[in-house]
Amino acid sequence: MEKAKVYYTNMRTGFNYTLLDKLKKLIRTAGIGNIDFEGKFTAIKIHFGEPGNLAFLRPNYARAVADVIKELGGKPFLTDCNTLYVGGRKNALDHIEAAYMNGFSPYATGCQVIIADGLKGTDEVYVPVEGGEYVKEAKIGRAIMDADVFVTLSHFKGHEAAGFGGTLKNIGMGCGSRAGKMEMHSAGKPHVKQDLCIGCKRCAKVCAHSAPEFIDGRASINHDKCVGCGRCIGVCPKDAVRAASDESNDILNCKIAEYSKAVVDKRPHFHISLVIDVSPYCDCHSENDAAIVPDVGFFASFDPVALDKACADAVNAQPRIANTALSEADPHDPDHFHAIFPTTNWKSCIEHAEKIGLGTSEYELIEVK
Repeated sequence: MEKAKVYYTNMRTGFNYTLLDKLKKLIRTAGIGNIDFEGKFTAIKIHFGEPGNLAFLRPNYARAVADVIKELGGKPFLTDCNTLYVGGRKNALDHIEAAYMNGFSPYATGCQVIIADGLKGTDEVYVPVEGGEYVKEAKIGRAIMDADVFVTLSHFKGHEAAGFGGTLKNIGMGCGSRAGKMEMHSAGKPHVKQDLCIGCKRCAKVCAHSAPEFIDGRASINHDKCVGCGRCIGVCPKDAVRAASDESNDILNCKIAEYSKAVVDKRPHFHISLVIDVSPYCDCHSENDAAIVPDVGFFASFDPVALDKACADAVNAQPRIANTALSEADPHDPDHFHAIFPTTNWKSCIEHAEKIGLGTSEYELIEVK
């Protein structure tokens, strides 16, 4: 396979040239204008940041990308799917409120926010995965699949299960509905924390398979009946229904790659990754630890696999910052992400993505000044 082109610009600016100017120039030079945006609904997949986290991308960057797309005739919207875990983005109302609180309002970004999998994370489309080994049909948020063009704006950082969170994780895990996220994280079925259950029976009302059963007024899930759709998780008012998290990290990464392929197959797509504020943990945390390496810059490509590989290589080429999780990790491990999280292997996602034809890890890095 021919090497993919990955475009890069550093963080240096002049008195009359801002970082937002550099971002716009980068994506134009990388060829975003080759996509026909005229009158097309364009999903910009982004992470709005869990309330309390301060490492998420500033909304100014989203505005710059949305402005370029509008100049090209597109109709952009910012989007993400609800979370599987308990937190500030578990349903669409809380999710939009978190987005607005973190600055992602239509007035700041120049476009609307749409939570792709609906109010309770159950508005999904079943999308075939060509060549999928672990997933045959991915469960993707409906608004993402309704879009004509798909663009990602990713914050590149560490991740305690995947090794790092970049473009593929932003697509694969981020675009999965609640049931999709559960499928990636788990080979099992949800369970009930009995001490939290109040016996309201909302889980039973939403289940099409009569899996919730009640003993002494408290629910339990009959796994022989459960199909793993995750709807009971979404409706529980006390967050008593919890997903299993029993999938190995390598299989998790492979499923992320397969979900990513389902999202981008057979439609125009373009990807942007900002290697700044490289925190060791995902933006899904309600806190963020100190950045582990200096800010690197902005990257863009039509190939999400090459983009992730280029960003990982760029991070691993950076010095460790003192008084961070990385400075306290194995000093002899040249892989910064593996040094912090020794049980992870981020390369498994890249390798599987290549195997199923999502892209290539071979890239040509082109600097934009």
